[in-house]
Amino acid sequence: MSRPFAIVTGASSGIGLELAAICAQQGFDLLVAADRPEIQSAADRFRGLGAAVTAVECDLATTDGVDRLWAAAAARPVDALLANAGHGLGRAFLDQDFREVRHVIDTNVTGTVYLVQLVGRDMRRRGRGRILLTGSIAGFMPGTYQAVYNGTKAFVDSFSFALRAELKDSGVTVTCLMPGATETDFFERADMLDTKVGQGQKDDAAEVARVGFDAMMRGDGDVVSGWKNKLQSAIANVTPAGVLAEQHRRMAEPGSAEKTGE
Repeated sequence: MSRPFAIVTGASSGIGLELAAICAQQGFDLLVAADRPEIQSAADRFRGLGAAVTAVECDLATTDGVDRLWAAAAARPVDALLANAGHGLGRAFLDQDFREVRHVIDTNVTGTVYLVQLVGRDMRRRGRGRILLTGSIAGFMPGTYQAVYNGTKAFVDSFSFALRAELKDSGVTVTCLMPGATETDFFERADMLDTKVGQGQKDDAAEVARVGFDAMMRGDGDVVSGWKNKLQSAIANVTPAGVLAEQHRRMAEPGSAEKTGE
């Protein structure tokens, strides 16, 4: 129990997998979760890096799933919560299955804030802890053909800043990692492989995770990974929403990759 203890969600692939691997390399024991069986093989990788690992396959869109994860911590003090679980959904909102829409909202927002409240209360009581939330630069712009996903990330970005202010001087830090398009299975799961953004060049998940982990350990409030994303987020802050929505259409509209000859 002398080693620090971290909870990492969405740890079966992508940024979450890399965040958990960095935690293991930095001496953390791990409680990892994902909604896919690949979380078990990921846990073996983390064990190979020297960590004691508990893996939970659960749906973090549900309160039952979050409760299962929290119970698996077995009352061990959590030094770091890396709340990374989330997924997207492409195509026009009116053409989407509402069950899938609801699952995006419940994973990215409801389950995330429920877990943060459970872990954060214990951290505040002890007067120490680190929370990393995976937001997105998508939260800075209206997401034409990704309307629900971008809306959820706008929530996460805003929530993280507010929570950080509430926990000022408590000993608990809150950091928001805001990546851009990253090389993961996100676009495949979101049915966006035929879009310009789905086929475009993306950031390396390991590099994004390192930026987020380092920011969390420094106690930074937020970090945008990659200079192109920093520029894009800065421009988004001074660009009218209608213009941003049209720009996003060109990136995320189904078939946009073929329309631009990519």
